[in-house]
Amino acid sequence: MVRIGVVGYGYWGPNLVRNFAETDDVEVAAIADTDATKLASAHRRFPGIPTTTDVGDLLRDPAIDGVAVATSVAAHYEIGMAALENGKHLWLEKPMTETADHARRLVEAAERGRRVLFVDYPFVYTSAVRKIATIVHSGELGQLYYYHSVRVNLGRFQRDVNVIADLAVHDFSILDRVLGEHPVAVSAHGMNHVAGSPENLAYVSLFYDSGVIAHANVSWLAPIKVRQIWIGGSKKMITYDDLQPSEKVKVYDKGIELTDDPERIYEMRVGYRTGDMWAPRLETSEALRVAAAHFVDCIERGTAPETDGRMGLRIAELAEAATASMRRKGEPVSTRRPAATET
Repeated sequence: MVRIGVVGYGYWGPNLVRNFAETDDVEVAAIADTDATKLASAHRRFPGIPTTTDVGDLLRDPAIDGVAVATSVAAHYEIGMAALENGKHLWLEKPMTETADHARRLVEAAERGRRVLFVDYPFVYTSAVRKIATIVHSGELGQLYYYHSVRVNLGRFQRDVNVIADLAVHDFSILDRVLGEHPVAVSAHGMNHVAGSPENLAYVSLFYDSGVIAHANVSWLAPIKVRQIWIGGSKKMITYDDLQPSEKVKVYDKGIELTDDPERIYEMRVGYRTGDMWAPRLETSEALRVAAAHFVDCIERGTAPETDGRMGLRIAELAEAATASMRRKGEPVSTRRPAATET
C-alpha cells in the first residue's frame, strides 16, 4: 500500500484526491492547505481523510510515501525540495517550477535520494496522444512536416505564470512524447493586455533538426474554448480535437505528390492526393487516473515515469527560452541541448 499526501486543495487538488483515492494499492493519507475553508470542503467530500493547515506536518510524516503538490507554481520548488529532503516521492503539477534552474535542482535532489519525480503533463496520459504517438512512430504518416496547435479559451488568467507556461507546455509535452526529438530553436511573440499580469496571448514556433516545424497558438483571451492539433506528414495527416465527445483523433490519407516527369513539364509539379479518413478506437480511461496509477507503479518498482523530472526540465527550459524570445519580439533562441544530457 502506497500512502500519498496531497498539498493544495484548490482548483486541481480535488481531482488528485479523487483519482488517488480510487487507485488500487493507494491510500490518501492526508490533505494539506493553508485555507481552512478549502479543507472544510475536502472534509465534507472525503470525511475519512485527515486534513491540516500545516504543510510541514504532512511532509514530516514518516508514514507518507509520496507527496502530490497542486499549489501555486511559486510554491512548487520550496515544497517539492522539502518533500524530497524528507525522503518522499514527488508529484508536481505543471508547470514544474517557475524557473529551469529550480527544475534542475529538483531533478538532482530526486536522483541523489533515489526518489521518483513525476511531473503531471496530463495529455501524455490520454489515449488520444498515446495513439497519435503510436501512429507517428510506425511511420504511417511518412516524413513529418509540421505540428500546429490551437489551445485557446477565455481565462483562467494566471498571476504567477504566463500563457506559455500555462498552456504551451501542454504542446511541448505532446511534442516530446510524439516526436522523441528536442527542438533546436524557438521563436515566440506575445502580449499582455492586463496591466500587472503575465502575457495572456502567445504564438510559439519550434524548429527541429529533422525539418519539422511546430507552432502553438495559446491564449486566455479567446471567445471560445478550442483544443485542436494538426500533424502533417508526407503520406498522411492527423487531426486531434480534444473537445469532441467521440472520434477525437482522425487520420486522413491526404497529401501532395511531386513530379519531375518531363512529359508533364508544362503542368503543375504539385498534385493532390485524397483518400480515406479513419478514426482509431480510443480507450475511455481518465488521463489523471492513468497517471496516478503510473506514479504508484513507479514508486513500487523503482522505475522512472514517462513524464519524469528530466522531461520536466526539458519543458521548463523550452518555456523559459520561449518567454525570452517573446520578450525580445520574436528573436530566435537556441534550445539545442548538449548531447551528454539528452534523454
